Amino acid sequence: MGRVTIRLDDLPLRDDLRGLTPYGAPQAPLPVALNVNENTHPVPREVADDILDAIGRALGEINRYPDREFRELREGFAEYLRHGLVADQIWAANGSNEVLQHVLQAFGGPGRRAFGFAPTYSMYPLLTRATGAEWVSGSRGTDYTVDVESAVDQITAADPDIVFLCAPNNPTGTPMSLELIEAAYEATRGIVIVDEAYFEFAPRTAPSALSLLPGRERLLISRTMSKAFAFAGARVGYLAADPAVIDALRLVRLPYHLSSLTQAAALAALTHAPVMLQMVDDIVAQRDRISATVEALGYRAYESWTNFVLFSGVEDPGRTWQQLYDRGILVRDVGIPRSLRVSAGTAEETTAFLEALASIDSRA
Repeated sequence: MGRVTIRLDDLPLRDDLRGLTPYGAPQAPLPVALNVNENTHPVPREVADDILDAIGRALGEINRYPDREFRELREGFAEYLRHGLVADQIWAANGSNEVLQHVLQAFGGPGRRAFGFAPTYSMYPLLTRATGAEWVSGSRGTDYTVDVESAVDQITAADPDIVFLCAPNNPTGTPMSLELIEAAYEATRGIVIVDEAYFEFAPRTAPSALSLLPGRERLLISRTMSKAFAFAGARVGYLAADPAVIDALRLVRLPYHLSSLTQAAALAALTHAPVMLQMVDDIVAQRDRISATVEALGYRAYESWTNFVLFSGVEDPGRTWQQLYDRGILVRDVGIPRSLRVSAGTAEETTAFLEALASIDSRA
């Protein structure tokens, strides 16, 4: 029972899925896990108590389907995002990956093309191909920035139906200017989705692409509660766009896709947004501490507006990853030559990582 009798290739799998590998990062019960850009700070006790109360109330009607339109939650996100947004401009799903999947299901698919500047979030091509669309990779400069002229040229040449702009970028941490986002929008006839999953970790004065929404009906801005809100296990992502875009996403979502418990937990967390976001300042401080210290150790830390740091100058990333692993530290080898990525943890976790790295002679 449960024994594998055939290989994956023996199944009648779609041809465009053959040879692909699922998304995944190593999972291991190590003392310090800094590999998947989680918020390593737990939800504050007083917030957790309110979330538990909200879930308890939702359980009283768990025999009924949830609000299919999750209206109250959309109002909560609109209030949190500000910029004059209203509930009709908000969408949400089980993590921002499902939000992006809805976008691809509605505006991508067979015969269509999605584009992004590599290296970028590895789920973009996976989601694109899973919906039957073609993925086209653009390129970045040696410091992982993209200049406006190059962006326009690349987008024009690719002629995509969907453009993904990760701002700030994962896995490099690189910021992206509003000027580039505007230029990218003008350069394409298709959907432009700005992924602001890490926006709360950017400088307080940094403008959000939300300010560009008025008059741009093909512009979409996605966010997540996983990072700044320490809600990775709850799986809640959301998006702001023109109401017509929200109507398009309704065409492809599954019925009642956001459970009553998810809606209740997210709403309770949103009411405590100031408390939840207090931990961001500490994470940013640890991120900057990592950048300064790895530079002092002889590596190059790339500018980051996120909760992680990409650093290069690693002679053998695989070997260094293993050496850190053997010391109880889990970081991420994202496949960029001579580079590793590390999430900013608590002060104690950051210290453990930096001390472990200092004990390893891994510089190129």
